[in-house]
Amino acid sequence: MSWISVCVSLLLAFFLITVKTQNKLANRLFASYLLLFIIDDIGIFINDDFIQGYLNLEFFRWTTCSLVMPIFFLYIVSVCFAGFRFKTKHLIHTIPFIFTNVVFLFRLYLLSDVEKMQFYNHRSQMPEFYFFQLLLAVQIVLYSIGVFLVLKKYKELYQENYTNPKTSIFKWLFQISLIFFILYYLSIAKNVLRFTDFEQLWIWANVVMQFLSLIVTCWFVLKALNHPELFRGIDSKLELTRDILPKKSENVIEVYEEKSEIITSQILALKKYMTEKEPFLDPSLTIQQLSNQIEIPVRDLSVLINHHINQHFFDFVNEYRIQKAMNILKDPSKSQFTVLEILYEVGFNSKSSFNTSFKKYTNLTPTAYRNTL
Repeated sequence: MSWISVCVSLLLAFFLITVKTQNKLANRLFASYLLLFIIDDIGIFINDDFIQGYLNLEFFRWTTCSLVMPIFFLYIVSVCFAGFRFKTKHLIHTIPFIFTNVVFLFRLYLLSDVEKMQFYNHRSQMPEFYFFQLLLAVQIVLYSIGVFLVLKKYKELYQENYTNPKTSIFKWLFQISLIFFILYYLSIAKNVLRFTDFEQLWIWANVVMQFLSLIVTCWFVLKALNHPELFRGIDSKLELTRDILPKKSENVIEVYEEKSEIITSQILALKKYMTEKEPFLDPSLTIQQLSNQIEIPVRDLSVLINHHINQHFFDFVNEYRIQKAMNILKDPSKSQFTVLEILYEVGFNSKSSFNTSFKKYTNLTPTAYRNTL
């Protein structure tokens, strides 16, 4: 299982590095994650006789585990936000790796071969190894929180600026993050067994973890091949409405009172445009495109919809789509239209998303709604 897992991961990493795509950074980050996974996994094949001449290399291999979580976190960020680029501040993620190697330099790398071998043979009882395992566990907890905070922000930005649910990668990223962190938390539990007397249980825990890792790796390959659209990001320069709005103060309240008439007229003009021009029929409509059409700056339009109308852009547009779908379902002359034809007609491109949105506004499925007429 380990060899299969290593080979599949290596093949996928090679594919991600060499494939021609606009999302090169995200692909290379995930390829780096897979390579680090491989480096960690090959420890299973290393025996004591082979390791004697390469102990420093083996100790260094241990420390590369502290790069796994940072690489996965940066991968999630790069997939979520198309404009993500490496900056100097991102070097902060390498601090655990550098710190561990500095500690190992004085505590391991410079020891004699006999002392190194003694440490290696009794590593489970050594405080340095115990500390390193604790560091990895803390990393997993902190980065799991960080990843889900990034996904939360991504979901909010997506709802405020996009309408096409098929291009959303939130569910995919949430799934892969949830599954990966479940595996890593299980890994923490498995590593605790290393420091106990239950050696056989620890060995079998490794077997189970290898089996689960293989399944997840193969699942990722199949998912990537079947759904290439999952690797599109959103503009990293977009801001949430709550970040655009100024902080409340007396002056701000006075300004809003003065602009209330302007805001009301803009809302009326927007709703009139939506009703007459029906821009929502475009399944890939974004707030930037609507802004260009109605000639309202995108920041103002975002505040208008998300704050003053108190709806996400996603829900605001879908409400018009559902209203049009309801009108078609009510029209006796269009009774021959199937639900699938109607959802494409009103701007949806997924039956599941259409049914979900329709039920949200009517508490009925499209078919049930038609039957009640």
